[in-house]
Amino acid sequence: MSTLEQPQEPGGLVSWLGTTAGRILAAVAIPLISFWVMYRGFIFLRDSEAPKLFIVVVAILWGVGGVGLLFVLANWMVEQLPLRAKQLIRPYVFVGPAMVILGWYLLIPTFRTLWLSFQVQVPNSAETVFGFDNYLFAFTAPEMLEALRNNAIWLFVGTALIVGLGLLVAILADRSNFEVIGKSLIFLPMAISFVGAGVIFRFIYDASRAPGQSQVGLLNAIVEATGGERIGWLLLEPWNNFMLIGVLVFLQTGFAMVLLSAALKGVPGELLEAGRIDGASEIQIFFRIIIPYIQGTIITVSTTIVILTLKIFDLIFVMTQGRNGTEVIANRMYKEMFTFQNQPRGAALAIILVILTIPVMVYNLRRFREEGAF
Repeated sequence: MSTLEQPQEPGGLVSWLGTTAGRILAAVAIPLISFWVMYRGFIFLRDSEAPKLFIVVVAILWGVGGVGLLFVLANWMVEQLPLRAKQLIRPYVFVGPAMVILGWYLLIPTFRTLWLSFQVQVPNSAETVFGFDNYLFAFTAPEMLEALRNNAIWLFVGTALIVGLGLLVAILADRSNFEVIGKSLIFLPMAISFVGAGVIFRFIYDASRAPGQSQVGLLNAIVEATGGERIGWLLLEPWNNFMLIGVLVFLQTGFAMVLLSAALKGVPGELLEAGRIDGASEIQIFFRIIIPYIQGTIITVSTTIVILTLKIFDLIFVMTQGRNGTEVIANRMYKEMFTFQNQPRGAALAIILVILTIPVMVYNLRRFREEGAF
C-alpha cells in the first residue's frame, strides 16, 4: 500500500475534539447557542403587544420547533466532521441539551436551597446570619419531632399495608374468574388525585353537624345508625394518622397490585407444579417459591412507596393541615416557607427530605444496574 493510500491519523482540531475537553465544549456550546436563540424569541413574545391567542400559538410553535431545530442543527454540525470525530462527539451533543436542562432546573436550585438552608433569619429583622440553627430546629423542636414521628409511621405502616394488600389482591385476582373486573375496580382510585381524594375522605370522616342539619360524614352516619355516638376521626391522636394512611392505601394499592400481578404471571408454572409434586402446601409454595421469585419487584414497589410516604403532603394539607398531631415534614416545610415566611428554615427541611430519599434512590439504581436495566 502506498503512502497516499494509508489511513491518516486525525490531528489538530479533530484530535482535540476527541479529548474530554473537546467533547464537553461541543456538547455545551451547540445547545447553548440554540437555547440563547430560543430564549431571545420567548423574550420577544413576552414583550410583544400582539393578541394573546397569537402569542400562545407562536410560543408553542416556537418551543416545539426550537427543540426540533436544536437537534437538526446539532446533527448537521456533527455530520460535517470527520468520521472519528463524528463518532466521538455525537452522543455527547445529543445528551447535552438534557444535561443543560437538568442542571438549570434541578442542580442549580438544589445548591441554592442548600446554601439558603444555612442562612438563619434574625428574629424581628430582615437580616440573616450563617449557622446551623435551622437544622437544630429540625431535630429538636417539638413540632418537628412530631413530624418525624409521623413520617416514620407513614413510612412503615403505609408501605407495609400498600405492598401487602397489593400482593394479596394480585394473588386472589390471579385465581379468580373475575380478574379483569376486580383489578379494574381496585386500580380505579389511581385516577383520583391526592387533593381530590383528600376532599372526598374529609367528608367521609366528617364529625360535625351544623344547626338544622341531620347528616354527618359517612362513617359517623353508620356509627349513629348502629346506635353509637359520633367520633371525631381526625381529632383522635395518634389514631388520626392511621385514618389518613388509609386514604393513601386506598389510592396506591392498585399501583402495587398491577406491578406485583405482572410479576406473578412471570413465575413459571413448571416451578409451582414441581413444588406441589414434592408435597409443598400452597402456603409453602407462596413463601418459598413465589416470594423469592418476585423479590425484585416487591423491593422496587416498596422503595417507590417509601419515597412517596417520605414526601407526603397533599393529603395532610387538604384534610388536617397538620393539626391534631398529624404534622409531617413536607407540610411543615410549606408552613415555614409560605405561612411563617421563614424561607431558610423551609429550605433546611427541603434538604432533609432530599437526604432521606437519596439512600432509597441509590439502592434502586444499584439494583437496576445489577439487573442490567441500564
